[in-house]
Amino acid sequence: MQKIPLLPQNLIAERDNLMAERVKFQLEYQVNSSPEFLNTYISSPSGLAEWFADNVNVNGDIYKFMWEGSEEAAKLLSKRTNKFVKFQWVDRPENEYFQFEIEQDELTGDVALIITDFEYEEEIKGTTMIYDVSVDRLRQTIGG
Repeated sequence: MQKIPLLPQNLIAERDNLMAERVKFQLEYQVNSSPEFLNTYISSPSGLAEWFADNVNVNGDIYKFMWEGSEEAAKLLSKRTNKFVKFQWVDRPENEYFQFEIEQDELTGDVALIITDFEYEEEIKGTTMIYDVSVDRLRQTIGG
């Protein structure tokens, strides 16, 4: 006897996607910049608007990121000058965040921007491509 699903297939897929958890992933990009200079671009509204979003407004610890007519709000969780800035989208679970971290190699002096984010497995590739384009814009902006 064949079991008849209680939900249509498209709703089953949506339910399963909603039940799936986003996974943490990291991307590392070499950036030709000093940590001090790069810090401005990862922590200030004007710096973030140069590469990460079209515009950024801040009210207290809430940052509003705007892209071509859409807007998302994120709470600033923590930051350390010349090291990292950590945000959480206001509509995401508390254990999920996105972070921009500056890492400098002690021997070579090379500077890397490490991005940590959470995404569904099947969407990591697309999100990575968006970050690739954004970091390319950052590199063009800072000349690195």
